[in-house]
Amino acid sequence: MQKILITGATGLVGQEIVKHCHEQNIAVNYLSTSKSKLENKPNYKGFYWNPSFGEIDVNCFKNVDVIINLAGASIAQRWTKSYKEEILKSRVEALQLLYKTIETENISIKHLVSASAIGIYPDSLTHYYEEDFNDFDDGFLSHVVSSWEHEANQFKSLNIKVSKIRIGIVLSEKGGALPQLVKPIRWFVGSALGCGNQWQSWIHIEDLAAIFMYVIKHTFEGVFNAVAPNAVPQKDMVKNIGRVVKRPILLPAVPSFILKLVLGEMSALVLESQRVSCNKIENLGFSFKYYYLQPALEDLL
Repeated sequence: MQKILITGATGLVGQEIVKHCHEQNIAVNYLSTSKSKLENKPNYKGFYWNPSFGEIDVNCFKNVDVIINLAGASIAQRWTKSYKEEILKSRVEALQLLYKTIETENISIKHLVSASAIGIYPDSLTHYYEEDFNDFDDGFLSHVVSSWEHEANQFKSLNIKVSKIRIGIVLSEKGGALPQLVKPIRWFVGSALGCGNQWQSWIHIEDLAAIFMYVIKHTFEGVFNAVAPNAVPQKDMVKNIGRVVKRPILLPAVPSFILKLVLGEMSALVLESQRVSCNKIENLGFSFKYYYLQPALEDLL
């Protein structure tokens, strides 16, 4: 039975990937910074680590040939100066500790599949981003994602194949952006955010987990955008949610300056526009279950 090591397995995306692993008869070892989250089942074993202090239980690597790295502090929390440091540090330190341990303990790993994000691409209403784009800006998110990918690339020097999955807006009923968008709409106070024309490149959580599994199965290397084929303007996202939960969108759009006042720098998450292409993964034979937003929302809501 194949065994995969997952960091961040108890998070939103991690739980879905674990489900896909078990459906495909793949056992999972996972690393957690919380001792209370450690379980010990035949196909799901938890091991303690604390990247901030360089602590890791090396038994987590036993019989593992693939690592899925999802570790990192949530970006959906107010970006104070200290929290911005935490967002960056949590991503970089996790990969550095894995690297150092694999190197010193001489552990044999074939493939690292690391989460990344479409936040690496600049804000643009007109550009259609493919994986080979590299004219990144100096925004906070772009800096975080570039550093994250840089650390993942170091594993190539250990003769490990490296894949980076640039994740779009993940749609799930269990957490992330969708419940936050749905709440005001259900209460008849939903509206578009900012100009409403900014592109939102989304993906159904099931398709996202399937992309990770597909990349592992075929040992594809390199960068892959994990977004559905049809990005939508923000105002259409809101309208579609309204349609699915049977609520009208009555209010005018919330002006950008108000969002900036309320959310501070974190307003970039809802105001910036990234229209991202998934042609690369599709051309490698991956087929999405949810191509369009409406059916994805109907499934989740």
